[in-house]
Amino acid sequence: MYTPAAFREEDLPTLHAQMVQTPLAIVVSHDQNGMQASHLPLLLVPGDGQFGTLKGHFAKANPQWKTLQAGAELLVIFPGEQAYISPSYYPSKAEHGKAVPTWNYIAIHAYGRAETFDDPTRLRALLDELTRHHEGSRPAPWTIDEAPPAYIDSMLRAIVGFELPIERLEGKWKLGQNRDKTDYDSVRSHLADSSLANEAQLAARMPAHHSN
Repeated sequence: MYTPAAFREEDLPTLHAQMVQTPLAIVVSHDQNGMQASHLPLLLVPGDGQFGTLKGHFAKANPQWKTLQAGAELLVIFPGEQAYISPSYYPSKAEHGKAVPTWNYIAIHAYGRAETFDDPTRLRALLDELTRHHEGSRPAPWTIDEAPPAYIDSMLRAIVGFELPIERLEGKWKLGQNRDKTDYDSVRSHLADSSLANEAQLAARMPAHHSN
């Protein structure tokens, strides 16, 4: 991922926190048939390995899991908050007119090679973890035990699990850090006042204090 120094985020706890907040990641791989991508909910195990380990599963009918089994390198994309930035947001535009549209966003790319597995006990443990992660904050969390055992067994036969130790981790926080303070604060204010949810969400991720 092209990441100028001003936008580079390398703090591991910050990267991990953003990954946990991303409910659906994009898993990309390549084989003799070309590029393949799947949108998957993943679990992060922060303390497992240098950069952590990702855990998830594919539908067995999805052929992409076979690229993992073959040892292909994977790219996992965690898309974060994003918004269009109009040149009109910059006060400096009135002075010299040197402004063009851009897009500000947060994104993380994780790379590695995964191990696949279809052992029912291990798959059941993975599904239990995923369920607790996504149901835990609900008033009445659903559990796998509420479904008929035979039904769950049939579901387990239809998936392939994987674990991906992260070998390389890249974070990009493109929030206008390269602009002067006046322009930066103006962008933040415009986004915060927006009726669009994605713009307000990005404003909330922009630090109130700008060093430039």
